[in-house]
Amino acid sequence: MKKFLLVLTLLVATTGFAQQITLLKGKIQDSLMVNDSISESFALYLPKSFEVTKKWPVIFVFDMQGRGKQVTSMLASAAEKEGYVVAASNSVNDSLSISKNVLVASRVMSRVSELLPVDANRIYTAGFSGGARLASVLPSFISNIAGVMSCGAAITNVEVLNPRKPFHFIGIVGVQDYNYSEMLNSEKVLNRMKFPNQLLAYQGVANWPGQKYIVMALQAFTLSAMSKGTVVKDDAYVERAYAEHMFETNTLLADAPLLAQDRLWGVMEIFQPLKNIDSLRESSKTLRKTKLYRNQKRSRSAAMFKESLKKEDFAYYLEEDVLTYNYNNLGWWKYQLEVLDKYQKSTNRFEKNMGMRLEGYLNALIEDNLDLLTQEKTEDLEAINFLYMLKTITDPKTVANYFSVISNSVALDDLGTALFYLEELLKTGYKDTEKIYNIDNTALLRITPEFNEIVEKYLKDARYTPIEE
Repeated sequence: MKKFLLVLTLLVATTGFAQQITLLKGKIQDSLMVNDSISESFALYLPKSFEVTKKWPVIFVFDMQGRGKQVTSMLASAAEKEGYVVAASNSVNDSLSISKNVLVASRVMSRVSELLPVDANRIYTAGFSGGARLASVLPSFISNIAGVMSCGAAITNVEVLNPRKPFHFIGIVGVQDYNYSEMLNSEKVLNRMKFPNQLLAYQGVANWPGQKYIVMALQAFTLSAMSKGTVVKDDAYVERAYAEHMFETNTLLADAPLLAQDRLWGVMEIFQPLKNIDSLRESSKTLRKTKLYRNQKRSRSAAMFKESLKKEDFAYYLEEDVLTYNYNNLGWWKYQLEVLDKYQKSTNRFEKNMGMRLEGYLNALIEDNLDLLTQEKTEDLEAINFLYMLKTITDPKTVANYFSVISNSVALDDLGTALFYLEELLKTGYKDTEKIYNIDNTALLRITPEFNEIVEKYLKDARYTPIEE
């Protein structure tokens, strides 16, 4: 297969020597260095059509674990189709402060602009979850960012937004993602501030969206550039993009008219400056008069209201329980998970989606509390242990939660609790004896008769047999 090669010769000002860099088109390259003096690196993807004779739009995608190559691969196919360069830092990380991550992002953006013929009016940022939150912060600190593609995360802080320097925000989120309601609220805030924005919602949970949604987001950026005159209007491109957007909208009409209407508003906003959309306005009016649409709108409103009340309860009671080490309330939390399970099995899709969102919200709330506690100078081990106990209820399939409770309980001299959670773990069907006998802090516990009796009961593989007198 023929390889596409591009060789750039750069003059490095700090050394005065020419540095030759080979960049491949149509292939992700990882670990490209930002400069010689620091260890920061990035991944890069150039579409096969890339030529140095024209300027290119660039989308910088961020992952808070610094997995540049992985997140670049998430956008590469869409970028190839729509003619975008993709770059992703390997050096941003959720362990760094926001200010340090902004500096890391700024350096990689500057480096790519030095290497390639970048269109300064078409620089975009993107990310998923934590990476998306960083992406939405950057326009407040770095000039010339034209748009943000945020997958599964709302605007981080609307207080820092500058109405005089608006950017194009495109949110992509599954309706079962706990961020969905927050992103609906962000849409309202951005509308009030007159920021151009669209929300692409789909049936699904918290994960990277399908390629078609990323393609639609990149198309929206390109069409916006055409409407501003930054890019020469291409009628054939407009019609192709319009057909693709309408195809996706029409697939929702029969079963999900509420989502279809939301999507239709977005299509009208994107294409209004570029083509006549009178027929869409009429279609929108007709759709909003249908019985199914009105029923779904009422059902969603009722579910969203119930969800907001539940989230307030969860936030309040979790804070109280962590502060007071309220182990007696673990039964209440277990009951709440049973309620959410009933919602998730409901035939009402809006209750089902609400149940999924609330479970995701609760897990995220617990993680946030754990992050706060582990960052404190004086570790509150009992509060941390309570949260891991709660995680065995909200996330019972994750073995590490049980290991943490067992280890922490031994450290707290609570051997009864450690043995109880050992048995709870084995009840799930866990069978790795080697790891059970290597749980942190359990050197003395695992030679006790009680520990080995539990292992023998479930695995028939106890290492130590108590001596009978």
